[in-house]
Amino acid sequence: MSEQGFRLKHSTGWFAAGREVSRALQLLSDGAFKLYIHLCLTADRSTGRLKGDHADWVKALGKSRRSVVAYLDELRRQGVCKTCSAKNQHGQGQIEICDAFWPYERRPPQQKPQSLGEYTAHIRRLLAGRACVKISFSPADEQIAAALFDRKLPIDFVEHGILLGCTRKYMTLLTTPNSGLIVSLSYFQGTIEEAATSKVGGDYWQYLRTRVDHLEKEWTRLAGLSP
Repeated sequence: MSEQGFRLKHSTGWFAAGREVSRALQLLSDGAFKLYIHLCLTADRSTGRLKGDHADWVKALGKSRRSVVAYLDELRRQGVCKTCSAKNQHGQGQIEICDAFWPYERRPPQQKPQSLGEYTAHIRRLLAGRACVKISFSPADEQIAAALFDRKLPIDFVEHGILLGCTRKYMTLLTTPNSGLIVSLSYFQGTIEEAATSKVGGDYWQYLRTRVDHLEKEWTRLAGLSP
């Protein structure tokens, strides 16, 4: 049977195991390799990065905290990953799997908004791309954007919150067509906070982008807004 004849049972969580994984298999102990695979499955495909803490990995691997700490130290010593500790005990650290052990091409880093004006303009662009949003950006909306900027909330969290909010709005519009469009940035405050504290990996947000696009097309078709 040709390679094209094989199909995956489930696509969610699938990971390309190539020579990078083979290299890790030869280099790492069993426990460290298991942690490496778990990190690969949960990391953002476009960056090779993920957030988490020891408690997450203890639960995922069914190992003691001491073992997980030792495995993580082995990954660092062998050059498999780099880590950045959390700023405080309540935050999550970040792990980045090094290029030699990451089979995907990384997305070039996007320039992050440096000023309030750039930050607000980025939010405006995110909102302008959705048919379910009709926000004129009132002074109240400007204040919400400024408050997010003052908190130094990464723009990625804002984008994820908008994805969540729009997904839910389209689902409502499809069942209750007269429920109304989103007319204020305040609508997204709850979903932005939800996204900022979420532990889901980058694959989920990639899936959600596809999901919201599908819902948007379906709603605009039913509403007679499609070109």
